Amino acid sequence: MNTKPLILLTGATGYVGGRLLPLLLAAGYRVRCMARHPERLAHLAHPNLEVIEADLCNFAALAGAFCRVDVAYYLAHSLGSAIDFESREQECAVNFARASRESGVKRIIYLGGLGSGDALSPHLRARHRVGQILKMSEIQTIEFRASIIIGSGSLSFEMVRALVDRLPVMITPRWVSAKAQPIGIEDVLDYLLDAIEVELDASRVFEIGGPDVVAYLDIMREYSKHQGLRRLMIPIPLLTPYLSSLWLGLITPLYARVGRKLIDSIRSDTLVLDDSASKAFLCKPRGLVEAIDRAIRNEDEEFAQTRWSDAYSAGGEIRQQSGVRLGTRLIDSRSVTVKCNTQQAFAPLLSIGGEGGWYYADWAWQIRGFIDLLIGGVGVRRGHSHPERIVVGDPIDFWRVEAVEANKLLRLRAEMKLPGRAWLQFEIDDIGNGVSKIQQTAIFDPLGLFGLLYWYGLYPIHLLIFGGMLRGIATAIIKKRSECELNA
Repeated sequence: MNTKPLILLTGATGYVGGRLLPLLLAAGYRVRCMARHPERLAHLAHPNLEVIEADLCNFAALAGAFCRVDVAYYLAHSLGSAIDFESREQECAVNFARASRESGVKRIIYLGGLGSGDALSPHLRARHRVGQILKMSEIQTIEFRASIIIGSGSLSFEMVRALVDRLPVMITPRWVSAKAQPIGIEDVLDYLLDAIEVELDASRVFEIGGPDVVAYLDIMREYSKHQGLRRLMIPIPLLTPYLSSLWLGLITPLYARVGRKLIDSIRSDTLVLDDSASKAFLCKPRGLVEAIDRAIRNEDEEFAQTRWSDAYSAGGEIRQQSGVRLGTRLIDSRSVTVKCNTQQAFAPLLSIGGEGGWYYADWAWQIRGFIDLLIGGVGVRRGHSHPERIVVGDPIDFWRVEAVEANKLLRLRAEMKLPGRAWLQFEIDDIGNGVSKIQQTAIFDPLGLFGLLYWYGLYPIHLLIFGGMLRGIATAIIKKRSECELNA
């Protein structure tokens, strides 16, 4: 019988909560996730995991979520809300605190934001007010206040990436010079996890941040250096946070609404003024350079281990997506169903490339290979090492096999000269009644503005080529099946 505390996790579909959940389960805790849209967690399955539908704005529906809970995480926020997010934040916090108190919760753990003084932004003011409300519940509350969080997928870091990747020349308003102590997402998670069992006598506020005192401008420069991009940054001190937010909305529309509130909150310094976290916890946060390097490397690992379609949407079947963004990557995906088993569906992929061809417009692949050769790439000279067998590491023309699972998955990584990185992936699924689905996904991680121009400039050609390839694979399967039936 599991005697570990029962943990209530809010925000499990969000950035921090989504990364904390597997760590809690790996540590052996029993976890109850409360979500407004539990279907987004339907793909998760674990004997110690329970998912319950509830909304913090509806107190009457919270009793079941808090029943027998020992420790409750408050990782929800209303930053993306189109309505008055300050009022909504306060309402949710009041309901959470009341439900925790009435259910006998022993400890609340909350992640807020760094900032001090009388000139707090509405966002930081709301975050601090949430912490006060939770402490007023008379339950022992641990409030972490963090500066900029560096990690693949974090709002602050993705805004930096979007700006640096897209703009060779940037006008930099005054807010990019505000000082901060960025902290890696892994370090934030260490603090949150250790907070379950740390020994404290009363509620505490812990300010957490990395060892480097830098500005957003420094983060942009470090990221561009890491990616090998040259960027000219021109300071424009008169550009107000409001005008900056409008400019941000044009350049990075994906982050426009929350980005405006974020800009408003970082116009002042967000520094660690109290180092008590370093005495109460063993965590030693890493520096900015290592945090950025880990963010980019971890993104590659997470992406490789996750079906992009699951990450993009947990609800409903995704048949075709064109030009979709997932993090910094651009996605083009399509599928076809064929009456065959998964082994028959996978068979054409074993001979893809080389003498077997690409099932459509082989002349176009030859031209692309010749162009690649002219600019110093590998071209198509390597062919295919074996016509009926594929293993990880095999070269296939100007691709290399990155992952393969018999009758399930083939992922190729491009080795031709590109302004970015590219993958071509095939997934085979048995959908029943002797029918298999083949999902083809082209993935491109553009490097800088030229990478974006490359993707969108060749997009119509890619639609034609990849669409034709998938149809060609389906035709090859049908033809092979018909030949087998005739010979039977």
